Amino acid sequence: MARMISPDPAPDPTPVGAPTGGPIGVLIADDDPLVRAGLVMMLGGAADLRVVAEAGDGAEVLPLARLHHPDVVLMDIRMPVMDGLAATEALRARDDAPEVIVLTTFDADEHVLRALRAGAAGFLLKDTPPHEIVEAVRRVARGHPVLSPAVTRRLIARVAGSGRDLRRTRAEERLAPLNDREREIAVAVGQGRPNAEIAALLHLSLPTVKTHVSSVLAKLGLNNRVQIALLVHDAGLLDDAPEG
Repeated sequence: MARMISPDPAPDPTPVGAPTGGPIGVLIADDDPLVRAGLVMMLGGAADLRVVAEAGDGAEVLPLARLHHPDVVLMDIRMPVMDGLAATEALRARDDAPEVIVLTTFDADEHVLRALRAGAAGFLLKDTPPHEIVEAVRRVARGHPVLSPAVTRRLIARVAGSGRDLRRTRAEERLAPLNDREREIAVAVGQGRPNAEIAALLHLSLPTVKTHVSSVLAKLGLNNRVQIALLVHDAGLLDDAPEG
């Protein structure tokens, strides 16, 4: 099992808790009552997390999100009526969208990529250790996407054979507005490097790197580092990039 790794594992000075200062509200969406019960028990052991609602289907997620205003949604993929992919896309299209962490297994690789491109903050395997799930919820609530770079590379590799040329052309066109420095930053993000490592690699200050990352997100109209990594990969920029 690949260990979950954050794209930016450096210590975060932000206090634990939701942006408002209260507990982080979590909505759990899974059609398996046993899975929901296990997640409720797991998250309930953390004083700074609070399960605000449970959904047994993707169709229930939007109205529950409007009613309870969760900070984070833990979203299963395979659910009846509306699956987690459609629910994620609908949620992330809203102005007040909560962050979404997709729960998955290896048998739905292309679905995970679709969810990440729709703006999900990352994904967790269902056998991820409980303490890592709890920490992932905290980080995502603070605006830090969480994913496993090793698993992401496997997911991408397994779907890369379909529509590769067209996807590469479109990705290159999207990256065109970036200047040379921003492209370097984007490639480093695509390699899964945290900001501190990028700063050392490119001989920049940490605030400068953060400014460049923000600029890349704004120019490309993206929500998070996961989407930068996917776009850089699609453009083929990681093929010859030095590992460093």
